[in-house]
Parts: sequence; structure tokens; C-alpha cells
Amino acid sequence: MSIKPYYRSENLDFTLAKGNCLELLPNINFHFDMIFADPPYFLSNGGISVQSGKQVSVNKGDWDKSQGFEKDNEFNCQWISLCRDKLKENGTIWISGTYHNIFSVAQRLNELNFKILNCITWAKTNPPPNLSCKYFTHSTEFILWARKNKKVSHYYNYDLMKEMNGGTQMRDLWALPAISKWEKSCGKHPTQKPLPLLARIILASTKESDWILDPFCGSSTTGIAASLLNRRFLGLDSCEEFLELSKNRRIEIENIKTRFTYIQKILKYSDKPLQKIFELHEPNPHYDIDLPIR
Repeated sequence: MSIKPYYRSENLDFTLAKGNCLELLPNINFHFDMIFADPPYFLSNGGISVQSGKQVSVNKGDWDKSQGFEKDNEFNCQWISLCRDKLKENGTIWISGTYHNIFSVAQRLNELNFKILNCITWAKTNPPPNLSCKYFTHSTEFILWARKNKKVSHYYNYDLMKEMNGGTQMRDLWALPAISKWEKSCGKHPTQKPLPLLARIILASTKESDWILDPFCGSSTTGIAASLLNRRFLGLDSCEEFLELSKNRRIEIENIKTRFTYIQKILKYSDKPLQKIFELHEPNPHYDIDLPIR
């Protein structure tokens, strides 16, 4: 059984489908090279934060509210299990989180026989301030990287990561900013991830033309980074507003000047000379689609 695309780019490198990933994933008869997932963190608890200098609620929507310990764990088990079925045997998955959900995610990965490779600590260089002044400022998120099969080796572009890090091994502490103004040109998702972060993940663990899945795609930062770096992408989301945002972001980079400007911006966080990577990622004019979505 196939599912209907909500949107597909002209060169077929970027596909969106509308629906709950728990319902869509069983209908996709395809295996991906990599998955990036930014699932609910379960932190919409009525608290407050700061955004653009203004006090705002941390509530993102009903989808981000905790349903209690057991149901949250069950949800994590369900979607991770379905994602596991859609990974190639040498495929890897990256999952982001905070202390609200990441321990549950790690436990589910172990229970489902993944091999956890790293726990990346993303240290935000521009975190929002702590308004209460009663505890340390929250400035980090975690990203677990795991491979599907403990006995099958995964792909890791060690040489590129080392070169991007000035000739020394890249560590699991990444100092990168949260999203910048230029990443909000089409609008903003409440949990939007920055392009430099996703670009690094994609460059580290995939090859050109590889297929990447994002089951909670939101504004599709994963897909935009994938397109800029000549990978192929399927994003799933149940919210039409966010799918429209994703679509507009992909249409935006059809403009070659905008595309190359974004590549320059995401690669400025590399110590590797820009031109060497830039030359590798001229836009692919057309992909032969082999994703079973009609």
C-alpha cells in the first residue's frame, strides 16, 4: 500500500506526506539510510520562556503535553519500533530531546536492540535567559545517535568531520546556535531546529543521494538541509500549517542565489574551506523517484 504525497519538489528530492507517523509508517514499503526524529519532548507544562526579548509560554500544543509516564513511554516505543522497520540494516537514527524525554528514548532504543553510538550535547550559543533566577540557564539539548543492527557497521564520515573540526577528531559536544532570523523567512515552527545542526548530522552519517526520513518533520529543517546537500527526503507531519511552511521553505531554495547563500551560512560553522564542500553540492537537476508514494 502506498500513501499520497502532500507535496513533492520538481526534482523529486523532497516529499511530504500528511498524517500521524504511527498510521503512515506501516504503509511505507521502503527502507531509509538515515532517520532524524524530533519527537514531542513532553515539556508543555504551563511554564514561561523568552523569545526575541519577550516573555512567552513554553506550551507548544496538545501534541507536546505529557500523557503520564506509562503512556509517554508507550508512545516512544511505538514510533521508534516503526522507524526501526523502515531503516536499512546499516542505517542509523538520530533522536533529539531534553531531560523530559531523552531517558525514555534511550531506554526504548536499548529495548529494541539498537546500538547507541553517541549522545551528542548541543550547547546553544544563544540560549534564552532564565527568568526565575532560581536555577541554571537551560542551554543544551541532547541528540542520541544509534544504529539499527549491533552486528552491521554503519556509515560515519570520520574524515570529513575531522577536517570540519580543524584537523582534530570531532567531539560529542557541539557549540551551535539556535535558529537565526534568516531561517524564519517563511515562518517559524515552535520547536524548529537550526540548519547548521541538521547539516552536520546529515554530512556525518549519509552519502549523496541517500534517503532520509523525518517522522515529525515540522518545518522540515531536516529536508531543507538534505536538499541543500544533495540527499533525498521524506517528511511526515499531521499539521497542514507546518506542511505548508515546509513546502514554502523548499520552494524558496529553488532560487539558486538563495540556495547558495544558505549553503554558505550553514557551512560557516566548519573549519574546512567552504569551497571544497560547496563544489560537491551543486543542485541535482532530477532524481529518479523510487519511494512508494503516489
